[in-house]
Amino acid sequence: MQRRAVTAVLAAATLLLTAGCSSDGGGSPGRGDSASPGRTAPQSPSPTRRAAEQAPPAEGSVKVVRTVATGLSTPWGLAPLPDGDLLVASRDDGTVVRVDDRTGRTTELGEVPGVSPAGEGGLLGIALSPDYASDHMVYAYFTSASDNRVVRMLYDGKKPSGEQLGAPDTVFRGIPKGVIHNGGRIAFGPDGMLYVGTGESGETGLSQDRKSTGGKILRLTPEGEPAPGNPFPGSPVYSYGHRNVQGLAWDTRQRLFAAEFGQNTWDELNAVEPGGNYGWPEAEGRSGDARFRDPVAQWSTDEASPSGIAYAEGSIWMAGLRGERLWRVPLQGTRASADPQSFLEGEYGRLRTVVPAGGDRLWLTTSNTDGRGDPGDGDDRILEVRVR
Repeated sequence: MQRRAVTAVLAAATLLLTAGCSSDGGGSPGRGDSASPGRTAPQSPSPTRRAAEQAPPAEGSVKVVRTVATGLSTPWGLAPLPDGDLLVASRDDGTVVRVDDRTGRTTELGEVPGVSPAGEGGLLGIALSPDYASDHMVYAYFTSASDNRVVRMLYDGKKPSGEQLGAPDTVFRGIPKGVIHNGGRIAFGPDGMLYVGTGESGETGLSQDRKSTGGKILRLTPEGEPAPGNPFPGSPVYSYGHRNVQGLAWDTRQRLFAAEFGQNTWDELNAVEPGGNYGWPEAEGRSGDARFRDPVAQWSTDEASPSGIAYAEGSIWMAGLRGERLWRVPLQGTRASADPQSFLEGEYGRLRTVVPAGGDRLWLTTSNTDGRGDPGDGDDRILEVRVR
């Protein structure tokens, strides 16, 4: 943030924001109601508070408690409902199903109109509205015939199966699409704003172009407008220089982390700062270049190819597609406090999405029916895992 005068610095300080690839192998942009006033991203802890943070143990553990559901088709996004059931988006079918978390029984809510699946595109991330208890809105990121976009739909569970989703209302459109690098993860942050991870669709120059929404993390109001306090006035861009962001998660101090695919060398876990430039395509992994922010952790692309991430028990947990493993990155503040540790290597194939299930539990989905895996009996599935 530019310092123009002492008074400007003091004013800006009240709005200081924190939050936060190898191949995954309606209206105009910002259409919506006026921005919600007074809702800005969480503030960073002071250096004193950061220094006092305790790191988790250097080594952790993972235990698969149970298989929640089997027979899912290209599962991508997952959103837990207040009653414990799970909504799951099918990338290639363009449908959303509800999974009973006790029996594994699935009920189709409906097919999302306008989804045009191809390559890595299709129906991707889903998220519940911050006001879901009253508005019953489900947000979804999908690839259409012309772009990637975010929509929201009314969910009415009283209607017959297959007819429970209302017509999609386009919240944000015009995100570049491609056969590869469509991003697709969406999540509402602690500030009530909608964060959107996008890819550069194979056009590497888009990542450094702040006028493009490709290769970015966007921060929007629930209505699709640039959120108040964004680092570039009037812009939805929160951070840039990304290649293909498919993982978003916040720690208990409201700091945002993101996972993204590298090309041939390094996949990354990043601590995301507003206005930060993460280097792609000029940098992949740690560069030491002062213009770019180095990752918290990095992996060779055959070890990771990361998609979803979640925060639990003091660590970021990262699902690996090509790596076919679940990674643990213990944190002290926004730094790794010990070397990353892998679990479940090769046991369940490609892993796509990981979501907090409360306390020391996570929901974890496989991705073996996505055209790049080797599906076995029962694929794809949702696992409940206990972590430490």
